[in-house]
Amino acid sequence: MNPNLDALLPYPFERLTRLTANAPPPKGRSLIRMSIGEPRHDPPPALVRHLQESLSDLGRYPTARGEAELRNAISDWATRRFSLKSGTLNPDTQILPVSGTREGLFAFAQTIIDSRQAPVVAMPNPFYQIYEGAAILAGAQPVFLNTFSNTGYIPELDAIPKDIWKRCQLLYLCSPGNPTGTVLQLSFYENVLELADRYDFVVAADECYSELYCDEARPPLGILDAAVRLGRDRFERIVVFHSLSKRSSVPGLRSGFVAGDPRLIEAFHRYRTYHGCALPIPVQKASIWAWRDETHVASNRALYRQKFHAAEVILKPVLPLEIPPAGFYLWPTVPENEEQFARKLHAEEGVLTLPGIYLSRSTPQGDPGGNRVRISLVPDLAETSEALTRIRSFVERHY
Repeated sequence: MNPNLDALLPYPFERLTRLTANAPPPKGRSLIRMSIGEPRHDPPPALVRHLQESLSDLGRYPTARGEAELRNAISDWATRRFSLKSGTLNPDTQILPVSGTREGLFAFAQTIIDSRQAPVVAMPNPFYQIYEGAAILAGAQPVFLNTFSNTGYIPELDAIPKDIWKRCQLLYLCSPGNPTGTVLQLSFYENVLELADRYDFVVAADECYSELYCDEARPPLGILDAAVRLGRDRFERIVVFHSLSKRSSVPGLRSGFVAGDPRLIEAFHRYRTYHGCALPIPVQKASIWAWRDETHVASNRALYRQKFHAAEVILKPVLPLEIPPAGFYLWPTVPENEEQFARKLHAEEGVLTLPGIYLSRSTPQGDPGGNRVRISLVPDLAETSEALTRIRSFVERHY
């Protein structure tokens, strides 16, 4: 048995199940799940149609590199979205399809980490738990970059000592952030890439929320356009992960991509020829349509804006609440212990939220998840408004 398995903490939703096991929701009230970041908007009908029409292709093995048409569609999308010059992102050498960002982010660490060197993998805190699991199972030590409100939820690079940076082999970033919704800016990327040059580590940017933003005139900066602005159009030491799960509301499609440094992409491709996570060809064909269409994505954003507006009207008067620039989470401070808050809210109002400490780790500087819960605005507007009203009633009744 791999001894590193013993170092894995229970996954957040396992902990949540245990927390609420003896606190069932009230009888006669529907349970509203706002704990998991699983989009529940209807999938685009055209995407579903493309998937159905290509089911005969299930008779062919897909390749790890994916269909050329898919890689071309991804390259075209990224070039448009991040204002890259034509040819900057070569679909043959700098793009690979992955089975959603979760699979790709995990497998990438297994490719990159040299466990003989006492490696470190750095990541924001709180964080998507896959980063930590990937690091541990690759034989690395996770190191956490706190994201507190007083620093704008930006990972604290300066808090990591030089001797730790010297051991760093991989840095995970997430922008827009999960759960904060914070968008990283050019100056931050400049600092990160200077550190990567100095200490020779790889930057893996998780941008699965990049297409869910509140201001249509200000799409979030990504690491690809940041790198080009900084004169790094070969993307040395950089890879970025994107997914259709959030962008197109198809989490079950398990379709995304990784792009960037051709040297890293080629090494990852070699790993994936053995890993066996090639996307089924019908999934690839549906994905081609999705990367080429922006209308359904704009409609998706509009639905989330309506729900953020509902949160501002309903919940902000009773809880300290910041409406993030992107993503679909609320990350409010709550007036008591986060686990007690979530447990009582579930038992009294039938609303399931996620305690912040299930996404974070305690550090000498504190725990950024303490006294916070994550609220996922994934149900439709009516159910979201109902859940927010129940939360408000709960807060007013107790606090």
